[in-house]
Amino acid sequence: MSADDLLMEEPASLSTPQEGLARSAGLLSVGNAASRVLGLVREMVIAYYFGASGQVSAFRVASQVPTMLYDFLIGGMLSAALVPVLSEYARLRRRSEFYALVGALISVFAVVLAGLVLLLELAAPWLAWLLAAGLGEWDPALLTLTTRLIRLAAPAVWLLSMAGLFTGMLYALQRFTFPALATAIYNLGIVAMAPLLAPRIGIYALALGMLAGGLVQLALLAGDLRRAGVPLLPGRNWYHPALGRMLRLYLPIAAGLVVSLLQVAVDRRLASGTGAQSIAWMSNATTLQQMPLGLISVAISLAALPRLSQHFAAGDEAAYRHTLGRGLRMVLLLIVPAAVGLWLLGEPLARLLFERNRFTPEDTRQVVAALNIYVVGMLFAAVDFPLNYAFYARHNTWLPALVGVASVGIYLAVALSLVNWAGFLGLVWADSAKQAGHALIMVALLGWQLRRWPRRLARDLAGILMAAGGMALAMAATLALLSLARPWQPVADLLALTVAGGVGLGVYGLLLQRLGMAEAQVLYEAVVRRVVGRRGACP
Repeated sequence: MSADDLLMEEPASLSTPQEGLARSAGLLSVGNAASRVLGLVREMVIAYYFGASGQVSAFRVASQVPTMLYDFLIGGMLSAALVPVLSEYARLRRRSEFYALVGALISVFAVVLAGLVLLLELAAPWLAWLLAAGLGEWDPALLTLTTRLIRLAAPAVWLLSMAGLFTGMLYALQRFTFPALATAIYNLGIVAMAPLLAPRIGIYALALGMLAGGLVQLALLAGDLRRAGVPLLPGRNWYHPALGRMLRLYLPIAAGLVVSLLQVAVDRRLASGTGAQSIAWMSNATTLQQMPLGLISVAISLAALPRLSQHFAAGDEAAYRHTLGRGLRMVLLLIVPAAVGLWLLGEPLARLLFERNRFTPEDTRQVVAALNIYVVGMLFAAVDFPLNYAFYARHNTWLPALVGVASVGIYLAVALSLVNWAGFLGLVWADSAKQAGHALIMVALLGWQLRRWPRRLARDLAGILMAAGGMALAMAATLALLSLARPWQPVADLLALTVAGGVGLGVYGLLLQRLGMAEAQVLYEAVVRRVVGRRGACP
């Protein structure tokens, strides 16, 4: 069952563009599923070999440096500037211009990124102090370790950012298969390297895994571009007119990202001061709540972005609202039960995934405490992705950037108020408050821009919340019954996830059908088609 089935309201009446959006979202969902599963395996491997120790916190800080710079250079530009502009040049009648733009982008990014890697190598001690000075207060060796890990992981900035650039090119060509697989390949690097090298070189094996995963990811995307006929040769035209357009679209995002990066730096610095293990606990909890975000919201938003851009360029506001409404309904339909499931099943899930070898029951308890708070912010973050991309498709990057600055202000106000008495959980609450503030402001602004929201959203949201309430009651009752048996803990956790989770999803689907939601009917028919089709294919 893929996301494409849920995007369809009336299966018999879909037009080709709608089917394309559905297929793209489904493909990205599958790729994200593979990536998130391997991401969980990666976290399980890290937990097994290193637990939730101060060394893991040092690695989290070091690995976040390439991630932060990728987000600054490519992450914001990908959706706000690269894909919208490249999508225009990717049209067949402008394909030669597309190739010229590709060459210019490769030249500019390769040189700029190489210089940035060199700068990181030199600035590693300063960055370690800025982001993790608190670790040095608990153990001075951890600060030295953070510096060494930053230097080892620095080349990942070049690999990840070039891979992101190639991803934007493939999205513009509406080729989603290899970008969907690429993130999974990246996670595979640590999964493979940790068991091979951890017994010999310890935590440094994780940094080498980042580099290996980034290299294979880049090669995979480059190969798909070559298959699409795109020449990956550096261009001499550093003054291509599209570069100026991209820069103008990106500057507001860059300004907002600077503020966001400062918020991340403050968050890491405050977290490192609350305990050597705090960053490790927060990272484990973040991994669990990011899985549904990647599978649902990110996949749907990325699939919709090229089409939203084309609808806006064509001046077709009705098609724009229809595509946006369909994406938002799909996000809500899937993210709400995911949040209910994580809230009620977070403890058995964390225990089953992480609690072994060096990962202790106390580590599980702290991760679950953070997860229960992150789930609140996850609901708002899921809706926020398509809202941001809706603005980017309209070539409006200033408003999302200004909202980002405002949301950082919300984070700082809450974090500084809570961290002294709530510890690292105060920072988790601050993150959820930031997500909520950002999403609510974006809802208001997009409603003002569109003058009227896509139809049915409010009615469908009410129905989804009612069905989710029934789902929560059914799951809580099932968990209470299962607790009476008192089996061996791993068996109890597995039963909780499968039986209670299955009962909850069944009740959720039935209630949606009884409420007459079109998406529930599509889901039912899609499942029947898949089951019947597979049975018919059996010899």
